[in-house]
Amino acid sequence: MPTKNIALLAGGYTGEYEVSINSAKNIAANLDASKYKVYTILVDKNRWLHETNNGTVDVDKNDFSLTLDGQKISFDFAFITIHGTPGEDGKLQGYFDMIGIPYNTCDATTSAISMNKAYTKAIVHGIHGLNTAKSAKLFKTDEHDMATIASMLKFPLFVKPNNGGSSVGMSKVYNVAALPEALEKAFHEDEQVLVEEFIQGREFSQGIARLHGKITVLPATEIKSSKDFFDYEAKYTPGVSEEITPADLPETKSNEIAAILTEVYTRLNCKGMVRIDFILQEGTNDFYFIEVNTTPGQSANSLIPQQVRAAGMNVGEFYGMLIEG
Repeated sequence: MPTKNIALLAGGYTGEYEVSINSAKNIAANLDASKYKVYTILVDKNRWLHETNNGTVDVDKNDFSLTLDGQKISFDFAFITIHGTPGEDGKLQGYFDMIGIPYNTCDATTSAISMNKAYTKAIVHGIHGLNTAKSAKLFKTDEHDMATIASMLKFPLFVKPNNGGSSVGMSKVYNVAALPEALEKAFHEDEQVLVEEFIQGREFSQGIARLHGKITVLPATEIKSSKDFFDYEAKYTPGVSEEITPADLPETKSNEIAAILTEVYTRLNCKGMVRIDFILQEGTNDFYFIEVNTTPGQSANSLIPQQVRAAGMNVGEFYGMLIEG
């Protein structure tokens, strides 16, 4: 069987550039070398390039090809592992759709919608068993009356950029006096900000993927953070958060969650692998949807690789299944 040429796209335009590079290294290390020839393509605002032993080679964006040693290399598949723009928000997906190269993520529409937390919540609203925190969406161009916001929602509140793959610009506020500073921090990251009620409970993150045409729900991970919430530092600093995979959940609850996640995946028209974050509310054990990540981290210790291993699967084979569809 001839090997397939895989373009592994990493980098991006956000503060998660390095996280993406680590994801790419792990994917490249795990993909079956007898089936796939992997070329890592680094994407930033100025260049799309491939590093060789002799220096760097720019990608020809007309047909997404490389010329190495006088030989043109075309790609059978694009494996996107960019967190945030342009790999998670539909921009690269639209480009690959236009030139006819298949890829591993959700399509352009779903990728763009799922980056917008408020739009995503509107679409998943009404799924049986799924709850969403009460929230208000604010625009940078508007006047913001703190008293009105405080009267609509119950403290403590989460203030977060509406578009954003990571947890940068996020705050938890306990009173109206802390709102202006939190809004300023979030508006520094985005033109739209989501202010939502804090749901007390256990936090989980769970992968789901279409493998061999069948939607497969991976084991859940429970995240126990020593920080007040799972922010950027808690996510990427060793020892700040404890991640328990598989999570300690009764089988009936696991089945109920799997059904909700499958419905979210289907309703958003997801493709490939996504990771859905949610909270089981303290006292009620009700499911509260947080967000969906359409290009979840893939470094060796990331949640999806943990969950794939917990499911008894080989990480390299899992990535291969995403390529084969």
